[in-house]
Amino acid sequence: MKVIAIDGPAGSGKSTVARRLANHLGLDYLDTGAMYRAVTFAALRRGIDPADRAPVAELARAVDLDVTTEHVRVDGVDATIEIRGPEVSRAVSLVAANPEVRTELVRRQREWAHDRGGGVLEGRDIGTVVFPDAVLKVYLTARPDVRAERRAAEVAHLDYETVAADMARRDALDQGREADPLRQADDAIELDTSDMTIDEIVVDLAGRIDA
Repeated sequence: MKVIAIDGPAGSGKSTVARRLANHLGLDYLDTGAMYRAVTFAALRRGIDPADRAPVAELARAVDLDVTTEHVRVDGVDATIEIRGPEVSRAVSLVAANPEVRTELVRRQREWAHDRGGGVLEGRDIGTVVFPDAVLKVYLTARPDVRAERRAAEVAHLDYETVAADMARRDALDQGREADPLRQADDAIELDTSDMTIDEIVVDLAGRIDA
């Protein structure tokens, strides 16, 4: 099974790189962060407090998730746009810090890869928790100002200062949470994408797999 694990904070370029690399290698791609956002969307839609761990964990085990490159459906509802909105973005760290939610979604992520014989998975704990034996583990990063500029360009309704503040808060929560915090795997390749093009990164990573 060929699994490529790409981790890193928001704005590091991991989604774009992972999609492009998967296409280059002829592998399937999974955005695991979208799964946490989808559970958050489901909780908010049902009026469940994202900080209320027990009912959110129960929801994570029961919810029907369909996450592809093109769309995200939650219990049959197209939530592709909504999961990237400010309400979900503000609450997703609470859901991602829930140990039982993480256990369930890691199970689903491993099942997804096993069913496909591998794939390119990106998130915050792929190389450290989900697939520590991945054939390639990558940790992408970038300067804080570059990351904030990238994210601000994706969300037209928020200004740079707001995005930068939200990103700093999310980084602190992700790195400080007790369950599977964001960190670089000991044997992961670290790439600073601040001054690299997507094509340069993909060529670099594909060469490491073929080597």
